[in-house]
Amino acid sequence: MGKVLTDIGIRNLKPGPVRREIPDPGARGLYVVLQPSGMRGFAVRYRYAGKPRKLTLQAGITLGAARKAAANALYQLEQGHDPGVARHHAKQAQRLAAQDTFKAVAEEYQKREGCRLRSAEWRRGILERLVHPTLGDRPIGDIRRSDIIRLLDKIDEHNGPVMADRTLAIIRKITNWHASRSDDFRSPIVRGMARVKPQERARERTLTNDELRAVWKVADAGEGPFDRLVQFLLLTAARRTEAAAITWQEVDGATWALPAFRNKTKVDLARPLSAAAQSVLARVPRLAGCPFVFSTDAKNPISGFSRFKQKFDKSCGVTGWTLHDLRRTARSLMSRAGVNSDHAERCLGHVIAGVRATYDRHEYYAEKQRAFEALAAQIERIVNPNENVVAIGSARG
Repeated sequence: MGKVLTDIGIRNLKPGPVRREIPDPGARGLYVVLQPSGMRGFAVRYRYAGKPRKLTLQAGITLGAARKAAANALYQLEQGHDPGVARHHAKQAQRLAAQDTFKAVAEEYQKREGCRLRSAEWRRGILERLVHPTLGDRPIGDIRRSDIIRLLDKIDEHNGPVMADRTLAIIRKITNWHASRSDDFRSPIVRGMARVKPQERARERTLTNDELRAVWKVADAGEGPFDRLVQFLLLTAARRTEAAAITWQEVDGATWALPAFRNKTKVDLARPLSAAAQSVLARVPRLAGCPFVFSTDAKNPISGFSRFKQKFDKSCGVTGWTLHDLRRTARSLMSRAGVNSDHAERCLGHVIAGVRATYDRHEYYAEKQRAFEALAAQIERIVNPNENVVAIGSARG
């Protein structure tokens, strides 16, 4: 019987000029493979159907793990199976499983179908932030309805029912797409899983004059980035995500140049800034080394809106509104101020569809500029109904 092998003994083996295979007396068929380079490994030698075979074991395993793998291989041999073929099938199954995880399927969907959507980056962000940490590594075929329900419960609790429904819609798109390409997969999503009824989802909320006055005055009295953001949203009718991540580089005097990659419509947008909007930006301190206008940590754009808004609502006494309602309110105020409907829609960054979108390349910058000034004047009349002489922001400029 040869010398008993140990992990330390294997590490101390000195390589020679040729490859060596050293049998392990403690495990039938197991060999230590020592390369001239000093690399060490394990292999199992056996005969199947009268022919010699060799099974190379996983690199870097210990002697104990190698002996266990050798014993498993010889057991498969006793059952009439070729251990090498079984291992090949196992590796192939692992590769297929890795290709069939929810994250892998989602990325394939994004590459083939989702990239055509204007909201592709937004969808990718929700997947990375809310879905993949929980379901990303799971084989998509193993995901059950109850798994998705638990995920939606968590999102509902921390991000609200609307975000839960938006996440559900994204998961539904991915699972339906995968089901259309698979012989066996069936989507676990069924009707009735949404958290908000369709008739409740469509919002029509705009701030009344009294509510707008209360919101504006509390924001105007505050000094934080959230206060300035509220005023900026009202004066620009911008989307929350666009305004929250605005950088100083995007602001050129009286123009906010929103790049296409940050715009939902995926086109560059030149948004004129009214004198009131410029006054709001002038009140925002520039944080050293921070590219973002609205920031709380001098590194990232402002976030945690629900926390800020809960405190803000207590101060102003207005409830039941969202930051997106400010955009709808601004659009309504433009109509009240007599702004042409097409011009108002362009102020919001909407793309005019149809033949006009193809042939009308006029930027409407001057028209939008007048519209935003009219919006600011309308807000001024509401905020200071008896003091219209004073322009918004000048009192704290």
